[in-house]
Amino acid sequence: MDFTLTEAQRELAALTRKILDSSDTPWADLVKSGVVPEDPAEFGVLERCSVLVELGRAVATVPYLPTTVAASALAEFGTERQRSRWLTPGTVLSVALVDDGGAKTTVPSASTAEAFLVSQGAEVFLVEAGALDITAQELVDGDAGWFEYSGGGELVPGLTPDWLITRYTLGLCAFQLGVTERALELTAEYARTRVQFDRPIGSFQAVAQRLADAYIDVAAIRLTLWQAAWRLSEGLDATEEVATAKFWAADAGHRVAHTAVHVHGGTGIDMSHDVHRYFTAAKRTEFELGGATAQLLKLSAALTLT
Repeated sequence: MDFTLTEAQRELAALTRKILDSSDTPWADLVKSGVVPEDPAEFGVLERCSVLVELGRAVATVPYLPTTVAASALAEFGTERQRSRWLTPGTVLSVALVDDGGAKTTVPSASTAEAFLVSQGAEVFLVEAGALDITAQELVDGDAGWFEYSGGGELVPGLTPDWLITRYTLGLCAFQLGVTERALELTAEYARTRVQFDRPIGSFQAVAQRLADAYIDVAAIRLTLWQAAWRLSEGLDATEEVATAKFWAADAGHRVAHTAVHVHGGTGIDMSHDVHRYFTAAKRTEFELGGATAQLLKLSAALTLT
């Protein structure tokens, strides 16, 4: 396996970073620039992960992940009518995968999505937003909602909840890589410039060791992400690899987020400070679609079957 980024990945990442650094309307500009392509098949798993890493670095609250997962599902499994109706530039789509007694909860981009892919049993249905009574959910960051679902919409033939969960989970890992990479960079820079007792705090052994551990954790998130992404891009089974990547995104992401806050001291708990944005993003991503323990259980079940 060669995890060197392709030219397309590098160009997409650079364009995404440029837009996020300069745009007041990032979603519209991501669509206009082609980062969100009209044809979902134009970019594969590796390219989408490269974009998500940049979104994580900027902690950008754009509906890229749910839209691209839903759009790629419709491109592969949707009927001709479903594709022609919903695969249009700028259309925001989402996925409703978390079930709580018949209610779909923490549905991403709930207030802006025009349609949802909703899991029910072993099937997935395409449901227009207008057919649902969506209630907003208050999050520390992001846009989510919930709705009751007992059926309805159009069946997406051949599409399974596992297909969606695998790709959405992988996208969360890519986003978490960006979050932790940038959080570590900010923390290392702070440790170089913050002086206590006439020395930069990064020169103290305990702080240096903490940052070294965070560096290793970020490297583990990166390695397991690209391993899982490569297997999916090659059409190989990636059940174990995605669970491993999500474990590291959750477990190591937790440690990196807390390191960033602790090294920053009092400023780390200031909600107006950048580091707090990265802390909350890392914590939300840690638990979305299953935290570290849930991934170990999933990995254990997969290994038992092999």
